[in-house]
Amino acid sequence: MGQKNKPVPVIAIFDVGKTNKKLFLFDEQYQIVFERTARFTETVDEDGDPCENLESLRLSIFDSLREVFKKEEFEVKSINFTTYGASLVYLDKDGQPLGPLYNYLKPYPEELKRQFYAKYGGEEAFSNTTASPVLGSLNSGLQLYRMKHEKPELFKQIKYALHLPQYLSYLISGALYADLTSIGCHTALWNFKTQDYHEWVKAEGILDKLAPIATSDHVMPAAFPGNNYAVGIGFHDSSAALIPYLINFQEPFILLSTGTWCISLNPFNSTPLTVEELKNDCLCYLQFEGKPVKASRVFAGYEHEQQVKRIAAHFGGDVISYRNAVFDPGIIELLRKNGKRGQEPGPKPGSETIKESLFSKRNLSDYATDIIAYHQLMQDLVDQQCQATQRVLEGTKVKRIFVDGGFSKNAIFMNLLSAAFPELEVFAASMAQATAVGAALAIHKSWNTKPLPNDIIQLKFYSAAQHHY
Repeated sequence: MGQKNKPVPVIAIFDVGKTNKKLFLFDEQYQIVFERTARFTETVDEDGDPCENLESLRLSIFDSLREVFKKEEFEVKSINFTTYGASLVYLDKDGQPLGPLYNYLKPYPEELKRQFYAKYGGEEAFSNTTASPVLGSLNSGLQLYRMKHEKPELFKQIKYALHLPQYLSYLISGALYADLTSIGCHTALWNFKTQDYHEWVKAEGILDKLAPIATSDHVMPAAFPGNNYAVGIGFHDSSAALIPYLINFQEPFILLSTGTWCISLNPFNSTPLTVEELKNDCLCYLQFEGKPVKASRVFAGYEHEQQVKRIAAHFGGDVISYRNAVFDPGIIELLRKNGKRGQEPGPKPGSETIKESLFSKRNLSDYATDIIAYHQLMQDLVDQQCQATQRVLEGTKVKRIFVDGGFSKNAIFMNLLSAAFPELEVFAASMAQATAVGAALAIHKSWNTKPLPNDIIQLKFYSAAQHHY
């Protein structure tokens, strides 16, 4: 008689992005052993603005779990959640959602915004205290303020307002908690100076509607049927992506997370934000142990996409081919000699606007080939990136920059970045699903019998002195 294999102990992680909703199962070595992706059609709120279909999301989570529990080859030990931030679910006294999950891009009424900031100390001082640039609906606390003033009847019925990761956790555990990584992501709820909720939260009667704060490694027993497993309280995705790095590296570092936005996260910088930094898109997050993380961001991935289309159209090239363009130090030398670097129109270092790169204003006829133009684009983007990264680097003992995401695979970007920071070690870091792994690592003790792994991040070193690969 063949003996039945013992089921593999796993953790289930729901990773909910704006577009893709993913479920991963990780084994004790943090390898993905099962994966499922879903996409839902957005619905609209009462004003006709697009918003997440909360009911589809809820049903999808239950369906996915039932499917996983049927798989005899796995034994689910724990479940955790990571989702995009700045989104709240309002629950009534029976724990049912009230109203839609409003989109964080929903336009915010100007008059109400003016009234709020006038009442609580003015935009500059308030933003500074809460480490939250003025972002309208992206400041999720202001969504609650709006509800109170525009829909007082509905506001009265709210028993709890939960950020999205905590709502998903509540669906499985039945327990209501708040989490610092969600509260600390530009919500305008948290006073970074007193490390507590800002006074307006109490003054407006919102504090009573917020669940108690639990620590990031807190787990609860599940209320959802299945086997005996633990449930984490969930995470804000940018903060979850930092966890693998914080666990693996003790020396101070910056994580440059690249995608549509390129975000420089410095967990070793807790100096208060200045007015100038806030104007230049710097913010603070709270990381999973509750310490502030200073961050700055540029729209570089988006800008790269737009400008590559312009280069391809001008030279008759192929947009895809530039991704694998080889770094040519000779071209960079040439561009420097010809003075095409930073001396032209566009923002000077330290100026107010770092939204667009210099490249958008350059004349493509000045370049003999598309590859030369592409090197110029990357140099301009890296110059802009350096300004942003420098803002969170200053005054700290950081020795290393880890780059993950799209640009970490771009040899020109990586070489230029290491040349721009010759005193630092610059690495391209690759790791499958850092956000989901972060949410799993946070509750490691609840499900994993093995020690914390120290080899899940692959690094490639770029030296400023190296010119050939």
